[in-house]
Amino acid sequence: MHAVVFAYHDVGVNCLKALLSAGIQVDLVITHQDDPNENVWFGSVAKLCEQQQIPYITPDANQLMGLVPQIQKLAPDYLFSFYYRYMIPAELLACAKIAALNMHGSLLPKYRGRAPVNWAILHGETETGATLHIMEVKPDAGDIVGQSAVSIAPNETATDVFGKVSQAAVAVMNQTLPELVQGHIPRKPNNLAQGSYFGGRKPADGQILWHQTAQQVHNLVRAVAPPYPGAFTDWQGQCMIVARTSLEGQFPEQLDLQTPGIQLVDNQVFGVCGDQRALAILDWFPANS
Repeated sequence: MHAVVFAYHDVGVNCLKALLSAGIQVDLVITHQDDPNENVWFGSVAKLCEQQQIPYITPDANQLMGLVPQIQKLAPDYLFSFYYRYMIPAELLACAKIAALNMHGSLLPKYRGRAPVNWAILHGETETGATLHIMEVKPDAGDIVGQSAVSIAPNETATDVFGKVSQAAVAVMNQTLPELVQGHIPRKPNNLAQGSYFGGRKPADGQILWHQTAQQVHNLVRAVAPPYPGAFTDWQGQCMIVARTSLEGQFPEQLDLQTPGIQLVDNQVFGVCGDQRALAILDWFPANS
């Protein structure tokens, strides 16, 4: 079996390794150049390709259509997408003789679209996972080929959960590859009515709104905690990144639960929220530090 792979991030590294271990011949990898303005805390698909002597390229989004003749000539059995950030045109999907498959970081049909792990934490989910599915022109809408679930603990951050999802993606690959290498695709319907689509998130979306509930604020802090841009609030004219909070333990009686916002009591920092509950701020620092 031959494949062309679009890949980036830890999921790209881990799933590409799974393909190679299963004996699939990867003829070309399409990945991204790292953005110098982004905190790159994850594994490099490009470095893996160099180690394994796999040809790879890093085209811009507007150059993808130009790859059609090259990939048609390769005539891959499969086209795989593992956390690749650009939409792959239908003309490229059609180059796969058997199927084009994408790994998505949620339990589809839930949390289709961008930043699925961050959105799941933001909404207080206790479970997410990884889903391999048939690629169609509409994002994350094709039939489900395989899934693996992971738990989300109450204080886990997006980075913690993303590590679990990366391993779940490998579990899905190991679960489905025996059939894929035989040219068989297990599939079940992806019932879109049972989930929702979410867009990308910007750093500005991390602003803490203290009129929200303590649970909502805690979930926001977890969802965007560093190395993501972080939840932020203003304190004495300075923008502060709130990196870790806790809803647990005893809170001082001196807290004014009628006044949402930052309060300092006995050299400890607390955030009072709109539901008249407080959370402890365990780690915060100036945004420009």
